[in-house]
Amino acid sequence: MYWQSRFNRPSPDAELEKQIKAIRQRDKDFGYRRICGKLREDNIMVNRKKVQRLVQKLSLQVKSFTHKSRKYNSYKGTVGRIAPNRLHRRFDTCISHQKITTDTTEFKYYEIDAKGNITTRKAYLDPFLDLFNREVISFSITKRPSSQGIMSALERAIMVTSDCPYRRTFHSDQGWAYQMKNYVNRLKEERIFQSMSRKGTCLDNSVMENFFGLLKQEMYYGQTYHSFEELERAIRRYIEYYNKHRIKAKLGWLSPVNYRLRYAAA
Repeated sequence: MYWQSRFNRPSPDAELEKQIKAIRQRDKDFGYRRICGKLREDNIMVNRKKVQRLVQKLSLQVKSFTHKSRKYNSYKGTVGRIAPNRLHRRFDTCISHQKITTDTTEFKYYEIDAKGNITTRKAYLDPFLDLFNREVISFSITKRPSSQGIMSALERAIMVTSDCPYRRTFHSDQGWAYQMKNYVNRLKEERIFQSMSRKGTCLDNSVMENFFGLLKQEMYYGQTYHSFEELERAIRRYIEYYNKHRIKAKLGWLSPVNYRLRYAAA
């Protein structure tokens, strides 16, 4: 009778399970750590191990897709000016808009014509990311590696960071676009330090590599896009979600935008 009564009693965690389900419904890529951070943001203090146990009980584990393909490489040799590595992997800063990093990544989409033939197309994303709070401050999406796209994103990044009271540093790899005279001279005009990773050393720009990994795991791998416009919309939606809603342990379980706003109000 004792065990029968225990089986029939309501779960003491029913309300917490309801909260967890609601968070996962809004944010499908939140694992138990981020769910725990979100609960604490809502003043629900709960042990992380308990959240992990309930996530497993509810079968809400995140299933990340993996995909292996040739990584896009914008390095074409020395075609312009190579800047020194000024960051030396010192990615953290307490000053907003002081250290900015950028890179280019490649996506594929598949167009189907009237005869049912499938053609593989490519798209390229050029984001500029603030190392203060890991926020994407500007970006461009183009159908081919384009100096015009990179320059338009650069202009937006320069405008957004113009409020920085200190001299800014823009970091990148040694890709051909960042050696262009237009790019180099534009930074000089604004008295912005240019910094580049060492050749063949992706860890010198690991923050951007990490962002690309998150983006592709959460909106690209496991999905098929049938037009440039469809892929572009998905990338734009993800960047808005990443900036405004995707919380980070490093930022005290705040999103990049909320962290910046809280820091500005302090």
